[in-house]
Amino acid sequence: MKRRSIGALAIAIVLGGAAVYGMVLIHHGFSARDEPSSIEAWTARRVRRLAIPSGARNLKDPVPRSPAAIREGMQHFADHCATCHANNGRGDTEMGRNLYPKAPDMKAAETQNLSDGELYYIIQNGIRMSGMPAWGKPGDLSDEESWKLVQFIRHLPSLTQKEESEMKRWNPLSPQEQKNQREEEDFLSGSETAAPHKH
Repeated sequence: MKRRSIGALAIAIVLGGAAVYGMVLIHHGFSARDEPSSIEAWTARRVRRLAIPSGARNLKDPVPRSPAAIREGMQHFADHCATCHANNGRGDTEMGRNLYPKAPDMKAAETQNLSDGELYYIIQNGIRMSGMPAWGKPGDLSDEESWKLVQFIRHLPSLTQKEESEMKRWNPLSPQEQKNQREEEDFLSGSETAAPHKH
């Protein structure tokens, strides 16, 4: 009888806590501007772990680690990933800050402690209910490119200021930057209709 009472009390506490949490959410609303609560963050980490098959966690990088492979990963990261993750991997970009959950700090232990296979799987398959898309569709990103990205992610904690600055030239241009670039190229080529962009 005592065990049954303790079990019922535990269930009542969990249900009561869930009800209070639900009422707070309903009263406050759901905004992507908020930081995830500690409960949400804990749950998301556990669900992410469950979402990655155990076989994928143990995958080994087939691409030999080299400065050239890391550099190729760095170029690809700057062109495709930095919009959300920033060149330095900290996620401090307009897009990264406004995602829910926000783009993770890829230099932090939470990311760096993932296995190579887990990082590869996340790149290839994305993470549901987050801003991380799946890049492993045919024609989007080859296995080799994904593994080079894994090598670059491993390199992020030791990224130098020089490398970070160099990455800026591989970042995608905004529509306004593209227009400015075309105007300057037209002006330099002598097109009479073009006017130089004023800085």
